[in-house]
Amino acid sequence: MAITTSLKNKEPEIFKIAPKIVAGNSLEMSISDNKTAVLWGSFMPRLGEIRNRIDSVLLSIQVFPDDFNFANFDIHKKFIKWAGVEIKNVDTIPPQMELLSIPAGEYAVFTHIGDTATAENTFRYIFSVWLPNSAYVLDNRPQFEVLGEKYKRNDPASEEDIYIPIKPKE
Repeated sequence: MAITTSLKNKEPEIFKIAPKIVAGNSLEMSISDNKTAVLWGSFMPRLGEIRNRIDSVLLSIQVFPDDFNFANFDIHKKFIKWAGVEIKNVDTIPPQMELLSIPAGEYAVFTHIGDTATAENTFRYIFSVWLPNSAYVLDNRPQFEVLGEKYKRNDPASEEDIYIPIKPKE
């Protein structure tokens, strides 16, 4: 069965990123108990309090436990989701905000076109078609989406870059 996706290209660009420091908020959730709207609803009103941002990009980050299995996906399995921005330093972060370090490493970067309702098929393609047939395996680092200037919430023309942490197969 072919998976219909809303990807700009079926083959990602491969990038090595430098370490990132993120300021934001996090919540534990699962796909079945999705609290993304609550997370972003608590973060966005306080965005202006972060004075040492690198740029205007928003980051939606998922930190999965070591035993998270994408091949046998369980919608009830818990993970930590972050709403945040990259910052220059940790000298001044607003009260009740948290810090997350994203280590350097290789990422496969896909561009998803469409609203979040169509993202499920994009992720299904990445993890069940592209990754198993690539020269890479998933690395245990945060996965994240970059919500830049082309991101438009709930818009079918919206674009976001999906960063999947990878390492070469042995």
